Amino acid sequence: MQRPPDKEPVVKFEQIGLRYGLGPEVLRDINLSLAPGSFHFLTGASGAGKSSFLRLMYLAQLPTRGRLTIFGNNVATTPRTDLPPMRRRIGVVFQDFRLLDHLSALDNVALPLRLAGKDEAQIRADVVELLTWVGLGDHLNAKPLTMSGGQKQRVAIARAVITRPKLLLADEPTGNVDDQIALRLLYLFEELYKMGTTVVIATHNAGLVARFGHPELRLEGGALSIVDRRAA
Repeated sequence: MQRPPDKEPVVKFEQIGLRYGLGPEVLRDINLSLAPGSFHFLTGASGAGKSSFLRLMYLAQLPTRGRLTIFGNNVATTPRTDLPPMRRRIGVVFQDFRLLDHLSALDNVALPLRLAGKDEAQIRADVVELLTWVGLGDHLNAKPLTMSGGQKQRVAIARAVITRPKLLLADEPTGNVDDQIALRLLYLFEELYKMGTTVVIATHNAGLVARFGHPELRLEGGALSIVDRRAA
């Protein structure tokens, strides 16, 4: 499917700085524009600020300085009542999964569709298909407390992508799965990208970064550089 033509950036950072309390800036002078339907890996050593960078993009954190624009909205001046609809356009895969322990795998993944008022029959069909694709077709009714870390990771990923978000952010999404499953999950992200989703994947897996060849957002000492091997 052909990607939509470039419009306004999905995410735009202008001289963004972020510090916690009175500490030093963990991000400084970040300038970045992410076009619709782009795919970037986010890399950097532990403590480089990758999770903070993602938190800004999924509206869990406001920058200390600079201008952050999401879907054309200046986050600093957007009314709080407008933030939930913006967040519903963002899919997030957290390192700690954030699944609801009292719900089955199927119900965890179905939750965003139910909140959006989708038809229940279609919800079940879509969720079963996706969980089967990520290798959890035999675990539809399993609850998180009975699942391995890798299984919970796949449920979290399925929940993040089930709504086909406009912006998908993932923090080490392949850290708890083997290489074969990691590749399968990256191909899932790749399919969303081909349908027009803007994708940012934080990872330490240099092999996956090299294999897929998308531009790399590299954080070092709180500063951002962009590495695009395709332009080399």
